[in-house]
Amino acid sequence: MIAIAEEKIEDADDVREVILKAFGQPAEANIVDRLRANCPKTKMLSLVARDGEAVVGHILFSPAGVKGQAGTVVGMGLAPLAVLPERQRQGIGSLLVRRGLKMLKEKGCPFVIVLGHPDYYPRFGFEPASAHGIASQWDGVPDEAFMILIMDASVMKSAAGVARYRDEFDEAM
Repeated sequence: MIAIAEEKIEDADDVREVILKAFGQPAEANIVDRLRANCPKTKMLSLVARDGEAVVGHILFSPAGVKGQAGTVVGMGLAPLAVLPERQRQGIGSLLVRRGLKMLKEKGCPFVIVLGHPDYYPRFGFEPASAHGIASQWDGVPDEAFMILIMDASVMKSAAGVARYRDEFDEAM
C-alpha cells in the first residue's frame, strides 16, 4: 500500500536516489538540493510516496511567479516529479500530484505551473499556459509542454505575462 506524506529531513538521501534513478542524470536532484539550501521549507511542499518504509516517489512544489502589467502573482511550480523506474505506471505519480494539488488548493495557492509531458498533466486539470497569456521564462519551450493549473481564477484574471520558476532552475535549463 502506497502512503503519501510530507518529506522529512531524514528522507533527503532516499529522495535524491529516487530522482537520480527516475531521470538518469543529476540535474533534477541538484535542483532539489539547491532549493533545500536556498528556499525556506515553509515556502515549499515536498511529498514522498512510501511503500512500507521505502521511498518510491517524490514531488516538489516551489514558489513561482507570473509577472504581468498588474504586478507579480505568486503561486507554485511543480518540479520535479520522480518515481522509481520499476514502480512507474502504477499510479504513484498520480497519487503524488493529486495530494500535492489538494494541499496547495487548501492553502489558497492561486496557480501551479509545470513544464512536463502534454499527455500526462492535463488529466489533473493542467492546460497550456499560453491559453491564459502566460509564457515560460525560457526560450524554446514547446507551447504544449508549458502548462498551468489555475486554482483561483479571481486572482489570475489579470495575470498574463511571464511565469518564472526560482533561480535554482536556471542552471539546469
